[in-house]
Amino acid sequence: MLAGIGRGRAGGYGQRVTQGTAWRGTGAGGIIQHVLDGDGGYLSRIGWKLKQGQANNLDEELAQTRQAILNALESAVRDGIPAQGPRGGSRWTLRYYVRRVAWHVLDHVWEIEDRMIEVDGDR
Repeated sequence: MLAGIGRGRAGGYGQRVTQGTAWRGTGAGGIIQHVLDGDGGYLSRIGWKLKQGQANNLDEELAQTRQAILNALESAVRDGIPAQGPRGGSRWTLRYYVRRVAWHVLDHVWEIEDRMIEVDGDR
């Protein structure tokens, strides 16, 4: 799900990104952190808890979140997802979960791309 952001980091992501006001001047790192935080919330909608605070940096957090998503999907396919959470809230279907995560990642990858500053004629 997060491959677009991962490729963005590896593929010249060190380029400068306009800061803007939406992310309080944090640039692309703040946007990526927002996506990762959203993934934690989305995982809870299919009954999975993302373990927080185990990563030393953004790259490690990205890798851990990717693995948690894969583990959650595998578990949900194998064991199913309860219709309701422990407090009675409804769970998402896997189809909706995947669609929602993909949309969220793509939306912010496009935002990062739109805000990249051209360096030596490249974008």
